[in-house]
Amino acid sequence: MPLPSCPGACLPSRALLASYRRLFATPGAVAFTLTGLLGRLALSMNGVSLVVLLAERRGSYALAGTVSAAGLITGAIGMPLLGRLVDRHGQARVAVPAALYNAVPLVALLLCVRLGAPDWTLYACWAAAAAAPNLGGMARSRWAHLYRDDPAARHLANSFEQALDELCFMAGPVLAMVLCTTVAPEAGLLTAGVLGTSGALLFAAQRRTEPPLPARAAAGRAHGSPLRVPGLRVLVLTFLATGMVFGATEITTVAYADALGHKPAAGLLLGLVAAGSCVAGLLFGLLTPRRAPGVRFLLGVAAMAGVLLLPLAAGLGGAGLVPLGAVLFAAGTATAPTMVTGMTLVQELLPQRQFNEGMAVAVSGIVVGISAGAALAGAIAEHAAPGTGYALPAGAAALALLVALAGRRHLRVRPERSAENPERVVSASL
Repeated sequence: MPLPSCPGACLPSRALLASYRRLFATPGAVAFTLTGLLGRLALSMNGVSLVVLLAERRGSYALAGTVSAAGLITGAIGMPLLGRLVDRHGQARVAVPAALYNAVPLVALLLCVRLGAPDWTLYACWAAAAAAPNLGGMARSRWAHLYRDDPAARHLANSFEQALDELCFMAGPVLAMVLCTTVAPEAGLLTAGVLGTSGALLFAAQRRTEPPLPARAAAGRAHGSPLRVPGLRVLVLTFLATGMVFGATEITTVAYADALGHKPAAGLLLGLVAAGSCVAGLLFGLLTPRRAPGVRFLLGVAAMAGVLLLPLAAGLGGAGLVPLGAVLFAAGTATAPTMVTGMTLVQELLPQRQFNEGMAVAVSGIVVGISAGAALAGAIAEHAAPGTGYALPAGAAALALLVALAGRRHLRVRPERSAENPERVVSASL
């Protein structure tokens, strides 16, 4: 069912707000969205839960940080491999065993902490537990299949998915902290494990919205890495720099709030970044795209680079919490169009048989960038004035813009590529 287009100046209106309701009118859309939300919420709980657990039971934030980094590295490697399996065998065939497997090292980690096992066992368990199914990518793949003939609806769906990511980013750490501090240090990871496993299994059970396998994948024909597509390489490098923006902003904000004597307020400040991105994502989805996705992506990255100068100015000027919160909210609004259009480009540049692997590669770029940005920001926070750290996300955003500009010719979607995506498909069954 095509969604209504936006007339005139293309501003949100009551009719356009109804677009989200019509988006979910497709049978099964609500079910896979809600079940996938459980798994994505669990993923956003893991980081805080692990840090609190190891800091409380082992008394070392350094250990918590390095164990967490080990998981991020293996996750960045494992996600694309799982994505390739999904493209070849279908979502349910991969998500079910992956979810069940992922629960084993998670339980093993909790037991190792409880029994006082050597530190190396924690690294091994957390690295092994990083192979969780990428439910966000699978959900985007379902939207792309359901609305394969409606670009406006796909744009709306990708915008909603970005808003959902930010909602999880806000709620997950808060829920994890509450559980770890009021129930038990193990409660956060235990709850995340239950939510992640059950969410993935319930998501996989929604078979009527699962994209059928392209004929080439079902026939077992090998295909190369999606990174062979130049446009995806440009996107991954841009996302890596964007991930540095996220990681550096988080660490710098915590350090800045601590320097002001209001460290607990750091969570609220970071929540404002996510809230800005969430609101912008929802509103961005209501706008009918009038330019090619490559052009929209460049404009989004340029806006992000410009707006991220505001936190730098606030930090260098010694701004208080209220003005800093305002500019961080504004910074959040600038990241949403970049992420939404970037994921749309992944779907446009790649054939359907590589959707899941391609999106996993893009997410891996973001994850690596977050890790690098956090590490660099931590070093800056220890050796420079607190506000100086905001130069790193501003510089990373400028780097993202330079990369996108340098590779802009590869971000043009050829008509024959759009015609290739609705490939002949066959059904996949368990």
